[in-house]
Amino acid sequence: MLDTTPLTRAVDHFADRLRAAPQSRLQRGAAAEALALARELARRAQRLEEPDTEPREMPDAGMFAAADQIMVAGNDLAIVLRNEAELAEAVGLVEEAQRRAAV
Repeated sequence: MLDTTPLTRAVDHFADRLRAAPQSRLQRGAAAEALALARELARRAQRLEEPDTEPREMPDAGMFAAADQIMVAGNDLAIVLRNEAELAEAVGLVEEAQRRAAV
């Protein structure tokens, strides 16, 4: 069984930083970056679970929901990852999004 702890830790850390960020930082792009990440993680999870189905797009639930959205999408992806390469790529996506969000 694949140990997905690195992904869940990265997602938890980013979500915690978003929750602690001031509203002004969220408005300047951190929330948009988090939503883009959540959508990408959700898309990857859906493609692994249902490869013959077009992925549904995660809706924009507002800047204050961004942390929850990356938690949900990240945990969903962690459940369906198949190998270390997919895991490493997902962790990299989260870390890069957090750097771009500057939180």
